[in-house]
Amino acid sequence: MTKRLLLAAALTAATALTSPAFAQTVLRLDEVAVGELDPAKASDYADSILMFNVYDTLVLPRQGEPGYDPHLAASWEVDGATYTFTLRDDVTFQSGNPLRAADVVYSLERMQEIGQGLSHLFTGVSAEAVDAQTVRFTLDEPYAPFVASLVRLPIVDQALVEEHATEGDPWAESYLSGNAAGSGAYTVTSHNPQEVTVMAVNEDYFLPINDAAPDQVRLRYSLEAATVRTLIAQGEHDIASQWLPPEVIRALAEDGAQLFTESGTGAFYVKMNTQRPPLDDVNCRLALSNAFDYGTALQMVAITDEVSSGSAPTGAIPVGMYGSNPADMVLERDLDAAREYLEACPYDPADFNLEISWIAEVPLEERFALLMQANFAELGISSSIETLPWALFTERVASPENTPHISQIFVNAVTGDPDTLLYGMYHSSTPGTWQSPEYLADDQVDAALEAGRRGPGEEDREAAYSALNDRLMDLAPTIYGYDRQSVFAASNRVSAPALSDPDMAFGVDGMGFSFRLMEMTE
Repeated sequence: MTKRLLLAAALTAATALTSPAFAQTVLRLDEVAVGELDPAKASDYADSILMFNVYDTLVLPRQGEPGYDPHLAASWEVDGATYTFTLRDDVTFQSGNPLRAADVVYSLERMQEIGQGLSHLFTGVSAEAVDAQTVRFTLDEPYAPFVASLVRLPIVDQALVEEHATEGDPWAESYLSGNAAGSGAYTVTSHNPQEVTVMAVNEDYFLPINDAAPDQVRLRYSLEAATVRTLIAQGEHDIASQWLPPEVIRALAEDGAQLFTESGTGAFYVKMNTQRPPLDDVNCRLALSNAFDYGTALQMVAITDEVSSGSAPTGAIPVGMYGSNPADMVLERDLDAAREYLEACPYDPADFNLEISWIAEVPLEERFALLMQANFAELGISSSIETLPWALFTERVASPENTPHISQIFVNAVTGDPDTLLYGMYHSSTPGTWQSPEYLADDQVDAALEAGRRGPGEEDREAAYSALNDRLMDLAPTIYGYDRQSVFAASNRVSAPALSDPDMAFGVDGMGFSFRLMEMTE
C-alpha cells in the first residue's frame, strides 16, 4: 500500500482517529501576484504554475529533449493543416465527469471567445468532435508550432463550467476566477489571487503521482524578500520565487539552501515605447541601446561563481533558438556610437525626461532602473524612476499614452517555441499587453513573424527568425539586457528533479513545478 492509502485507512479507522499514523506533507512556495486561475486568461509565471498542476493539456514537452509526447491525447495524426487527436479513455475531471472530445472543442472556443491570455496562439483554428474520443483541429493556414501551442490549451470540464454559466457570464468567468474545472494532479481548495492559493493532491489522477509528492501545496503571492529569507531559515518555507535579489539567493545558498534552476527560453527586456516622444525616433532608441551597460547588468544577476540568472545577450533572440546569433557575438556598451545616434536624433537631449518604470514585486528591477538612469545621464539625458505594482503596470500599458517610456519585463517562450516568445511582443496585431509595451508596428517585422509561423521546415523558420533578429536590432524597440535562467532557493526538505536534473527538465517555464513529480521529506 502507498503512504496515501495507508493514511486514508488510518483516518477511517476508529482506533486511529485521535492519532493519525501519517502527517500531511505541505509544500510552501511563493510567486508574484496576481495568480490567475482561469486557464483561458493564464499567461504569467504564477498562472503557469497553477495551470500545469490543476489542468491538463493534450500534449506535454518531452523531458530532457526536444519534442512533445501525448498526455490527454493517446496519439495524433497530421494531414496538412488538419490535426486529429485520439483521447485517452481513462481520464476523469476532478468533478468525476469523463473527458470527452467535446470538452476539448469547448476549451478552445471558450479561450477564443474570452480573447485574453494566450488566445492569440489559436487564431484561425477551429475544432470539431468527430466522436466521443476523437477531436479534429483545422487551421486556416499552416502553423508550424501548432502542436507546441497545445501546451497552452488547458482542457476544462464543459459540463461543470456550463453549470455555473449565466446569461451575463456565459463562459462562467466569475466561477473559474476562484474555482477549478480541470483534471490535473492537484485540486484547488481555496484561492485568493493576491495572497495564497491552496491545493491538495488529486487521488484519482490518471497518471502515477510520486508517493512522496506533497499532499498539500500553499502558493503565496508577493512576499517580501526579507520575509522569504526568514521563513526559509526557520524551516517554514520551501521554494522562493525567482525574483529575489541575487545577494539574498546567494546568502540562502551559503546558509545551506539548494539552488534549483529552470533554463529559460527567454530574456530580460527593457521595452521602449515607440509611440511616445522622444522614443518614437529610431536614433533616440539606438542611442539608449548603445549606452546600456550590458556587462554590469550581467554582474548584477550573478548568484555564485557557477550559477547566474543570466548569460550575455547576442541580439533580439536568445541564444539557441531559431534566428539567434552565435554565443560569442555578445552585445557590448558603446558610448561613442550612442553619442553618434543621439546627434542624429531630432529631439534635444536637454528636453528629455524619460520615465523609467520597474515592477514593485521584482526589487532587482529597481537596480536596473538606477543603472539606466546613470547610463543615460552620461549622454546628458535626464530621467525619473517610477515604481509600479504588477497589476497597475498591466493597466497602464493598455494604451500607448499611459505606457512609460521604459518598462522592464522578463518574457519567455511559453511553449518553448520562439513564436510564443516573439509574436506576442512584436506583431502589430498584439500591442497593449504586458509583453508588448513598445507598440511596435513594422511591416517587415510582421512578415518575418508570419513566415516563422508558416515554416514549414527548420531551414525556413531559421531564415525567417534570422531576418526578424536583424530587423529588430535595426529598429531597436527594445534593449536586450540578457538571456535568462530562473534560479530558485529551496529548502532541503524538497526534491524537484525537473528543476535540478537537465535530463528531467521540460523546457517550458513553470512546468518544472509539476508537484506530482516532487518529493517531500520531514
